[in-house]
Amino acid sequence: MEEIVKRFIAWLKVNYPEGYADLNPPATEQVIADLEATIGVKLPADYIACLKLVNGQAGNAGWVFDGVEFLSTDRIIDEWTVWKDLLEGGDFDGASSEPDDGVKNNWWNLKWIPITYNGAGDHFCIDMDPAQAGQPGQIITMWHDSAERELIAAKFSDWLSDYVVGLEAGQYAYSDNYGCIMPIDELE
Repeated sequence: MEEIVKRFIAWLKVNYPEGYADLNPPATEQVIADLEATIGVKLPADYIACLKLVNGQAGNAGWVFDGVEFLSTDRIIDEWTVWKDLLEGGDFDGASSEPDDGVKNNWWNLKWIPITYNGAGDHFCIDMDPAQAGQPGQIITMWHDSAERELIAAKFSDWLSDYVVGLEAGQYAYSDNYGCIMPIDELE
């Protein structure tokens, strides 16, 4: 994990210095423990390893992932709490999703941990409560206005590694128009 995160940081330093400067310092053991206590889930080791190197973004620059904010532990709690309150308030009663194999048919699940945010209620989540064909720690989509729940990667380190490989291959660039890193083919 450390090598992947270092490559990500190195790319940002050269290609998007403002994004690099917006990265938070590493999360402490206590900060990680507080996050896990709040959300009631033990996070996967690869994600914890990332947090110990970079605790998301501060929020003072454009987003460093493909059109989405890299959530800090505080922002994870903020976003997770919004969804928890909606779930407990009955907002999703009777709602079902269209999940990929390995993802539960829920509109929202308390063990889906948002790790990104696009500003409109959509997230990539770490799924710690997969369906039978899935595995804990897989990365899924959770779009607020779509029933699709897509399985993106088997684990966080695979998801981040794929993104970093794409960055290094020139498939992404920072866009002033969008205020974030975007796929090159969407900028043309």
